Amino acid sequence: MKKLFILTLFALPGFLLAQSGKFTIKGNFKGMPDKTEIVLQNEELDPEPLAKGVSSGEMFELKGELKEPGLYKLSAKGSQQNLFLFMDPSEISIEGDFKTLQTSKITGSQTTYDFFQFNTNYSPILQKLSGLAQQINQGNKDESIRKNYEQLIVDANRFGDDFVKNYSNSPVAPFVVLVMMQLSDDPMVMENRLSIISEQAKDNYYGKMAQKMASDAKFGAVGTMAPDFTQKDVSGKDIKLSSFKGKYVLLDFWASWCGPCRQENPNVVNAFNQYKEKKFTVLGVSLDRAREPWLKAIQDDKLTWTQLSDLKFWSNEVAVQYKIQSIPQNYLIDPEGKIIGKNLRGEQLRLKLETIFSKN
Repeated sequence: MKKLFILTLFALPGFLLAQSGKFTIKGNFKGMPDKTEIVLQNEELDPEPLAKGVSSGEMFELKGELKEPGLYKLSAKGSQQNLFLFMDPSEISIEGDFKTLQTSKITGSQTTYDFFQFNTNYSPILQKLSGLAQQINQGNKDESIRKNYEQLIVDANRFGDDFVKNYSNSPVAPFVVLVMMQLSDDPMVMENRLSIISEQAKDNYYGKMAQKMASDAKFGAVGTMAPDFTQKDVSGKDIKLSSFKGKYVLLDFWASWCGPCRQENPNVVNAFNQYKEKKFTVLGVSLDRAREPWLKAIQDDKLTWTQLSDLKFWSNEVAVQYKIQSIPQNYLIDPEGKIIGKNLRGEQLRLKLETIFSKN
């Protein structure tokens, strides 16, 4: 889960867009009750809604001033779905159904169109990857499943590269670089993608964050020594990373409020249970901000290894030291304290540990 909105055709080149200006959204949601509250918001960009209003029958209109292009959530009170719009200063029209906002037809915005191209093609790839990963994590040993999984990773990265190239003038492009970090956080890959994007397209929240994360990703590179640290465990005892020397340690950054972290936890539990007798352990660092949900998540997810936190949310001192900008994130550290793997999840973690311990 990143500190930003991130979602789980033939290419029309993007063009340079004004970074700020006025926008108008006119919508019609079939079946929407009269006087329904409509809100357009991205809490990561601004705690206050970008615009809000009340419907007149099935119709609504929102107006406002946009500082820069960005991904916003449009919600209609009472609907079970939200609609995501990559906003730019333009007049946008929306036609849809109140019960299924995500299927709405959106016209009038080039940037929203660009985002549609990405999301329409990338989401099915992620769904297939998730399905294959689930089979692998359930113990399916079919070699063809693993090969299909690995090929989909290659295909997804190729699609991301092509999108950034074809939409290099679109503010959606740096957003895509961030999303693609789910599959590869190699700083060189990120920098190569960013180098293709025009300077104006990168001059927004996502572009600046992508450039910072590309720089931060160089920290803790495979082959470097893991910086030592001390933080308190659940009982208030100071624990040092260096106290685990002599073991392979998966340094796991997570939080109870992080959905993707909780989904990944069963994979980490399986890895721990399989190799804990072979000089392998996990050291959890939580970005929680309250003790009770942190402890409950540890118990509910059966995380029986050492857990640390200072309950400072994204300002967790170890997370800041390791330049953590998204979770889940992990480092695999060898018995001498050297980083030998980074962001190993699901099948990737299983294969890495299998390779290590098959030699020991």
